[in-house]
Amino acid sequence: MNSLFKRINIFLKVNEKTIDTYFNANDPAPVYKRQLSLEFEEYLMNHAPSIKRYSSVTYKLTCVNESDKVFTEPLVHAIRRHFSLKKSIREAEFKKFKRRNWMLLVLSLIVVMLFQGLMPLIFNVEHRIHSAFSNALDVFSWVILWKPIEKLIFYWNPFLKEISIFDKLITAPIIIVSGQDEWKPVGNVA
Repeated sequence: MNSLFKRINIFLKVNEKTIDTYFNANDPAPVYKRQLSLEFEEYLMNHAPSIKRYSSVTYKLTCVNESDKVFTEPLVHAIRRHFSLKKSIREAEFKKFKRRNWMLLVLSLIVVMLFQGLMPLIFNVEHRIHSAFSNALDVFSWVILWKPIEKLIFYWNPFLKEISIFDKLITAPIIIVSGQDEWKPVGNVA
């Protein structure tokens, strides 16, 4: 695996001047419940394509003064809340995707079995028209079954990848640095 993708660091400067830029300016809620701004969400999601299955994501927060550390907890709480909501929405979409495609597959199988079962009863095997309908019915069966099978086999991976990315952004550890200090891990701030 490429070493560039093993560790993903998201750098944020946290102080009294920058904290409002991370949130939606029109949201009147308290800081820890406010919505993230579109620009900030875009900045965070720009890291998403580089997040792989075995990548570790870390938030590195820079606080110039000791008083700036007060803003770290509401910011991290808002980020985690935001991506928790996005993850739950994506999980619901994935569940709906699976349910819809399984239902379509079952319905398609019922239609195919119905036609395959009724056709021999309607036409005698000795009629020439029987083979024409039989071939047309085989093609129809492949066509009607193709899309649900294709979706269930090939289209589920983007859902799982996005859910995994949201999970990594939710559970990423926090490292806070004060002024010119070295980076120090502080664990998960929730």
